[in-house]
Amino acid sequence: MADKYDVIVIGGGPGGYVAAIRCAQLGFNTACIEKRINKQDEPALGGTCLNVGCIPSKALLDSSWKYHEAQSSLADHGIKLGDVSLDLDTMHKRKDTIVRNLTGGIAQLFKANKVTWLQGSGQLKSGKQVEFSPLEGDAQTLQAEHIILAAGSVPVEIPPTPVDQKIIVDSTGALDLPEVPKRLGVIGAGVIGLELGSVWARLGSEVVVLEAVDTFLPTVDQQIAKDAKKQFSKQGMDIRLGARVTGSEMKKNQVVVNFTDKDGDQQETFDRLIVAVGRRPYTEGLLSQDAGVSLDERNFVYVDNQCRTDVPGVYAIGDLVRGPALAHKAIEEGVMVAEVIAGEHTQVNYDAVPGVIYTHPEVAWVGKTEEEVKESGDAYKTGAVPFAANGRAMAAGETGGMVKFVADEKTDRILGMHVVGPQASELIQQGVVAMEFGATIEDLQLMVFGHPSLSETVHEAALAVDYKAIHVAQRRRKK
Repeated sequence: MADKYDVIVIGGGPGGYVAAIRCAQLGFNTACIEKRINKQDEPALGGTCLNVGCIPSKALLDSSWKYHEAQSSLADHGIKLGDVSLDLDTMHKRKDTIVRNLTGGIAQLFKANKVTWLQGSGQLKSGKQVEFSPLEGDAQTLQAEHIILAAGSVPVEIPPTPVDQKIIVDSTGALDLPEVPKRLGVIGAGVIGLELGSVWARLGSEVVVLEAVDTFLPTVDQQIAKDAKKQFSKQGMDIRLGARVTGSEMKKNQVVVNFTDKDGDQQETFDRLIVAVGRRPYTEGLLSQDAGVSLDERNFVYVDNQCRTDVPGVYAIGDLVRGPALAHKAIEEGVMVAEVIAGEHTQVNYDAVPGVIYTHPEVAWVGKTEEEVKESGDAYKTGAVPFAANGRAMAAGETGGMVKFVADEKTDRILGMHVVGPQASELIQQGVVAMEFGATIEDLQLMVFGHPSLSETVHEAALAVDYKAIHVAQRRRKK
């Protein structure tokens, strides 16, 4: 192991491993420090996302949806299966295989790009030095011209419900429940809480979601959020807003949760409880006292718009810094920093970073919500069209939800696109591309969309902004 590198990346998650690979592609002698040990007691790359986040949760979401379809909707297509049973162990094994294949793939990419994987933890010290503590052996001081901090985030814990990973679990524990709980509580109606709650609801749990704030998905366009809540409630998810958890008590193999809502003090008993109230930057042990890197009041590393910290040559990306805690945002920041180090001028367009909730239906968005634009005082126009008017959605039995656009009244520029419905995670990319190129609503109106396709609802929603929609009846809004 060398003691000097061109670039050292601390953290091997989506942002870190991508930054390391891109730096190596640009000709830098690069090392990536990662300490994670996976379920098989092996060192693993990929961070939270690949190991205990995005990937395993999507595997369970897809498996649980197929189980739900087999039980509930395939008969509508003339497919009769008889009794359908659940093999949860096989479902978990499939998920774990996908995770191991992907994380192993990153290790192969490191080899192919000649990135040195240092298995252990790293701490930034002054003078662009890094103290590397290997999983086995003595600590060593490393030096680099450039250092990228990419340590990621961890679940937030709350005092009323201490996590034991048995009865009370966080998002990691929720991926490995050994059996389907009869009654499942979820604290937090955000992205993680809704996704994990929907997995176990499909598999047979009675799910109650407790959310402290009074508004469902407050950062999402509220027309979309209200439609989503309506559909989730129809699926059996009991979502209670304004429910602030105050305490919990273990009784045998159950947990009694105390909370307050508009009706006063309440109590519910669950077989399992998932705490999904957000994530926080993982900075423990990352910075020595003399490292010189500044943190803000919420413990995020302070950076400029190209992810430079206060220390020249030291960068921070992903969940450690401002902005949404999204793997794809971290990835693009990793690429940007690598290219900035190489002297290239590049910039992430933070106004066009999509967000997705992988429930069924999916919820996705990019740009500004109608509420944000309205609050700004700028003149705007909107158009929304339901999937119920789409032939492909009807053929698939996926008619819930809608596509919505928000556009500037004066310039016609697209300010935001919002979707709740089938394949929203894929459809939203049309809005991302349009906004990246500065498209107007008229640009989308003039494009030809294949028929029949779900994308036609995107076209219709664009047309609806100017009252040109063909397949839905529109009433003009009063000025």
